[in-house]
Amino acid sequence: MKPSIIAILLIVIGAAMLAYEGFTYTTREKAIDLGPIQVTAEKQHYVYLPPVLGGVLLIGGVLMLLRSKGN
Repeated sequence: MKPSIIAILLIVIGAAMLAYEGFTYTTREKAIDLGPIQVTAEKQHYVYLPPVLGGVLLIGGVLMLLRSKGN
């Protein structure tokens, strides 16, 4: 891949990580399993995305883009 494509990808991912500091997703787990009777429960999980990492990706992408335009 070209460095400019990677740089733009880093900028987009970094900006998204700064805008959204995390996301949640839901899984289903068996709560009770008594032969033919089964009860499931939905459990929410949260994934934290540190804003510092988003800033580093954003700045790194900008620097990469500027460097690739200079050559």
